[in-house]
Amino acid sequence: MKSELNRNYSEVTEFILLGFRTSPKIQILIFLLFLLIYVVIVVGNISMLAVIKIDSRLHTPMYFFLRNLSYLDLCYSTVIAPKTLATFLSKDKRISYNGCATQFFFFALFVGTEGFLLAVMAYDRFSAICSPFLYPVRMSQQACVRLVIGSYICGCVNSMVQTGFTFSLHFCGENRLDHFFCDVPALIKISCVDTFMNEIVLFILSALIIITTTVIILVSYACILSTILKIPSTHGRSKTFSTCTSHITVVSLFYGTVFFMYAQPGAISSPEKSKIIAVFYTLIIPMLNPLIYSLRNREVKNAVKRIVLRKVSSH
Repeated sequence: MKSELNRNYSEVTEFILLGFRTSPKIQILIFLLFLLIYVVIVVGNISMLAVIKIDSRLHTPMYFFLRNLSYLDLCYSTVIAPKTLATFLSKDKRISYNGCATQFFFFALFVGTEGFLLAVMAYDRFSAICSPFLYPVRMSQQACVRLVIGSYICGCVNSMVQTGFTFSLHFCGENRLDHFFCDVPALIKISCVDTFMNEIVLFILSALIIITTTVIILVSYACILSTILKIPSTHGRSKTFSTCTSHITVVSLFYGTVFFMYAQPGAISSPEKSKIIAVFYTLIIPMLNPLIYSLRNREVKNAVKRIVLRKVSSH
């Protein structure tokens, strides 16, 4: 029986991404929508990276982390979007076994890293507001680099564990993935062996990451709120809290969707629900993040104005 499983497993060298099973006309509309969203993602995040690099007033720890956030958003959406767009236009919806594993590894790496980076950004706001005199020491350039590298290491460990467990499963002939990219719930569903352990690992790992980073974020903002409430003037409280609103919005969007997708034992039961939530965190959130940080952040808006005025005056 075991040799039979291994023989069948070795025959699955590719997967078929079923994507959104709708009429051809609806497929075209979804393709155009995805293309528009991806263009906005690329333009928005590259613009954010450029603005932070060009304007010297944004060379601070907060914007160093924001630059890395934009880079991660650009990376993990690019891991998914081009292949998804190609499957809309082509009848060939295949992805090789190695290609599927590679896509999932990098997706899990960038998404996991972003989760830890958002916790680091909360700690940065805590340090800036609650300990302003110690802030330059706590958030020195070396400390910032170490925190970002640490986020990538944690994201990489998460990705290696999830990729290793998921692609150690046996797929006995069935290779149709009811999803638009290679994700754990869809892969678990088509496996021909008992996936209980994989589901438990997925749940525990996701819950562990979410709980750890959420505790850091909640404790940081509890301290921030306590400090803000001690500020006597309403203007002072408002100005201080305004530096946190963009981050709070981004955290709420990211953790809300990841929790519904991965940190519930029954999360893999509905493929259509999984696809909708997956669209949100693979495309919508990377599109919204630069908009949130540019439209709700006075320093970024002022930086954009300075760059535009500099370009105009130079001509």
